[in-house]
Amino acid sequence: MIVRFERNGKQKHGWLVADENKVRVIEGDIYKQLSAKPIMTGLEVAANEVKMLTPCSPTKIVCIGVNYLDHALEMGKELPKEPLMFLKPSTTVIGPGDSIVYPKETKNLHYEGELGIVIKKLARRVKAADADDYILGFTCAIDVTARDLQNSDGQWTRAKGFDTFCPLGPVIAPKVNYSQLRIKTTVNGEVRQDSNTNQLIFKVPEIIEAVTAVMTLLPGDVILTGTPSGVGEIHPGDEIAVEIEGIGTLQCNVIAEA
Repeated sequence: MIVRFERNGKQKHGWLVADENKVRVIEGDIYKQLSAKPIMTGLEVAANEVKMLTPCSPTKIVCIGVNYLDHALEMGKELPKEPLMFLKPSTTVIGPGDSIVYPKETKNLHYEGELGIVIKKLARRVKAADADDYILGFTCAIDVTARDLQNSDGQWTRAKGFDTFCPLGPVIAPKVNYSQLRIKTTVNGEVRQDSNTNQLIFKVPEIIEAVTAVMTLLPGDVILTGTPSGVGEIHPGDEIAVEIEGIGTLQCNVIAEA
């Protein structure tokens, strides 16, 4: 599992060996290596002695809306004929254990647990059959949404774009069977979403083909693949966790804006 961490004021990528509580430091720029297994420096640090950061630093987060059948029914939406795309700015990104800030402009804040695709190299007009060659791995994500602003605005930039509205992490899993992964979201320990990526309307390769037909993706950019049914409100003091099979658990809390 690939992680990004900070130690002694320096940020690096590493390979998490969870059962040994160790992080093996990766040599150089992980995106320039483009190998199945990253090159190691030989250095190891204790996982509890570093601050875990977002596993990547995207220039943009491309999101796919209404991409689970059950969520479309839940929201009263027609099924899209092609992937419905919107963007979250890079300033929405926070890491594992960080806080989602509940802004004063909304009275109806929602969680949406999602599978995130991390892009490995520059991607433009990629065919679905070649999509796997452009994937570094997968991570957990929360698409935080001001639902009242989404409904009133008629478009989604403001509702999805506040600072802290895109937690990512805790790791990038390079090899998972992304077509069939259980995804579960809990709020204060209560299960709110429990589904599987086999319910995606548009599958991962189709999504990559559609997005890269529109815009060039850069190394470290992230695509969020949509959320299943069970979305709902969160409030200051809540603890949210998104667990995806084969990847891990992303945990964040909600705080009121100061």
